[in-house]
Order: sequence, then C-alpha cells, then structure tokens
Amino acid sequence: MFFFPPDEVIRKRLLIDGDGAGDDRRINLLVKSFIKWCNSGSQEEGYSQYQRMLSTLSQCEFSMGKTLLVYDMNLREMENYEKIYKEIECSIAGAHEKIAECKKQILQAKRIRKNRQEYDALAKVIQHHPDRHETLKELESLGKELEHLSHIKESVEDKLELRRKQFHVLLSTIHELQQTLENDEKLSEVEEAQETSMETDSKP
Repeated sequence: MFFFPPDEVIRKRLLIDGDGAGDDRRINLLVKSFIKWCNSGSQEEGYSQYQRMLSTLSQCEFSMGKTLLVYDMNLREMENYEKIYKEIECSIAGAHEKIAECKKQILQAKRIRKNRQEYDALAKVIQHHPDRHETLKELESLGKELEHLSHIKESVEDKLELRRKQFHVLLSTIHELQQTLENDEKLSEVEEAQETSMETDSKP
C-alpha cells in the first residue's frame, strides 16, 4: 500500500525553493517525478518515484537554507563594512582637523620667525647702545627666545609630518578595504559558480 503525503505538505515543500542555483531544474525534475509517480504501474515503481520526490524536495530545502545563511552573512558583512567605513570617515575628518591645526601652528611659527628677525635687527641696534651690560643681557634673553622659537618650529614641523603620514595611512587603508570588498565579491561569485557546477554534475 502506497503512503500518500498530504497535499498541504507537498504544496509547502514546493514553495520552499527560491532563485538559488539549479532551482528551476530541481522543480522540473520534481514535476517529472510527480507525473511518473501518478502514472506508475506498480507499487515498487510508485514507491521509487515517491522517494525521488522526497529527495528532490530535501535538496530544495537544503538549497533554500544555504541561501538564507549566505544572505544573513552578507547582511552582517555589510553592517560591519558600514561601521568600518564610518570609522574611517571619522578618522579622516579628525586628520583634516589636525592638519588644519598644524597649518595654524605653521602660520604662528612664521609670525614668530618674523618677530625673531625683527628682534635680530633690534639687537643689532642695541649693540651700538652705550650701556653694554644691558645690551648683553638683552642679547642673552633674545638668544633664549630664539632657541625656544626654534624648538617650537621644529615641533610644529614634526607634528605636520606625522599628520601627513597618518593621512597617507588612512587613504591606503581605504584603498585596501575597497580592493578587499571587490575581491570578496569576485570570490563569492566564483564560489557560487563552483557550487552550481558541482550540484549540476552530481545530479543523475
């Protein structure tokens, strides 16, 4: 005696498969198996066709489950890439702010240098002043001021160079991330094509 599955079960299983690789072919095979099952002349042939239908339905369910897992994984990856992209944008914005601050410091250093030149000119005038003791004291003070300003200038230049390097690293990271995304998409397409080929070759 044959075991006939309820119509509702068959209907639900037929609706499980989607647009995954080989879905149309599986459905066609399922329809052909169903027709053969309906036209089977013996119990053994009917049972064999019934088992084939169940096997095809299981393959459809497995393909759907795999597709859903890949879809969920892609969603999580997109969320992760979006988070990384926002972090990079924040880093770039911070780098621009630091560069702008360094430019301000450079302008300040230029003003300081101009003042130092004026101090040098003034020191030359002071050297001709009769009060040599006061002149020497002033020159000593100006020398310390110039040394301090030189240190400030060097510090500002070092900071600017560091910010330039950091900005270059950020741009390189963005480029590498874009390349990684493109490679991931290509690899995913290749894997899907290989899986499709393997599933097609494994079918009787």
